[in-house]
Amino acid sequence: MEGVLTPEIWIAVAEKTKIPELRRTTRDEPDYDKLMHYRIAILDQHGIKLSDIQNVISTLPLLDGAKSFLDELRTLTQVVILSDTFEQFAQPIIKQLNWPTLLCHRLVVENDRIAGYQLRIADQKKKAVAAFKALNYHVISAGDSYNDTAMLLEAHVGFLIHAPEKVKQEFPQLKSVESHADLMKLIKTALA
Repeated sequence: MEGVLTPEIWIAVAEKTKIPELRRTTRDEPDYDKLMHYRIAILDQHGIKLSDIQNVISTLPLLDGAKSFLDELRTLTQVVILSDTFEQFAQPIIKQLNWPTLLCHRLVVENDRIAGYQLRIADQKKKAVAAFKALNYHVISAGDSYNDTAMLLEAHVGFLIHAPEKVKQEFPQLKSVESHADLMKLIKTALA
């Protein structure tokens, strides 16, 4: 979701709070657990609460073309968004996207303080794709960072969009595009 349909939430929080350490994302750190523990420690250090983050999220626009891309895609096929975001973050974004199905994680919150997080299951994106394949669905996936690559490789067809150069170089077997229009062309070809 983030980096594909929406801005990166953590980067927006970093900009709003003026805490540059929060700019670190899965584009930079492939170990999600390490990244989340790092983020939670930074939040605690600076006294940033869940409500502070939700206030930032409520102001975020979608990426240019994201809504029309998703609207068109839903006329062609079923769409499920697999994300490493959290239920407590996603509602304002999902509302802007007309409530697509979102499978994501959950934060552990104590008195408005983010105390931890609960993964649905480890490697949930890849396992969700494998489950859809086991149900005899043809799965086409798109993502932008390290935490998407297992899902992209598990899918029948996987594409990178807006990916950093280092991810593109490490996964040359994945076609890469920079726009929703180009991604739509690849998806239509894969659906044909």
